Amino acid sequence: MRRAIARRLTESKQHTPHFYLRATCAVDELLALRQRINAVSPVKVSVNDLLIKAVATAHTQVPEMNAVWQPEAVRRFRTVDVSVAIATETGLVTPVLRDIENLSVSAIATRTRAYAEQARSGSLHPADLEGGSITVSNLGMYGVEEFAAIINPPQAAILAIGAARDEAVVRDGAVTAAKVLGVVLSVDHRPVDGAVAARWLAAFTEAVQNPVRLVV
Repeated sequence: MRRAIARRLTESKQHTPHFYLRATCAVDELLALRQRINAVSPVKVSVNDLLIKAVATAHTQVPEMNAVWQPEAVRRFRTVDVSVAIATETGLVTPVLRDIENLSVSAIATRTRAYAEQARSGSLHPADLEGGSITVSNLGMYGVEEFAAIINPPQAAILAIGAARDEAVVRDGAVTAAKVLGVVLSVDHRPVDGAVAARWLAAFTEAVQNPVRLVV
């Protein structure tokens, strides 16, 4: 598996014209929403589950990002399929959550947890790893504040998520403490232009900072 990962990512870095966009998201309301959900839901939801739903929201609002580059044309998708990076003892795998624009956050949590268990037991099927237009990679649990990830070909983008941290921000003219996290969006410039990626990142940030839309 290590050799296959090395080959794919080397090819991606050599042949995919990456560009990178960075943003900082305030997550106080997102963390509060997660707490409220987990107080009443039998399925416990992680911050990453909510962020994956925010990716689906952004893809719905900016459908030009829901695409992959093919030599003959840009292929666009009607459904939102998102890969989730999962670390295992033998290497990184990226199973695909399908049709997540129609899934609740709890359903996303259930599917992600099932994929994680399959990945670590080695029972994922090849079909589980195929498709998708974007990958979500989260290293926040390791204390990493920011990183830029390599696109998983033939997808158009990968969103790298860092750890939530305390930071001073200005709100209504006053300095206050807030929880923020940094994200870096790596994008393939062939199917997606910079302005499109910027609109997508703005939509993602808006969904994270006003998370009620993730559950309605």
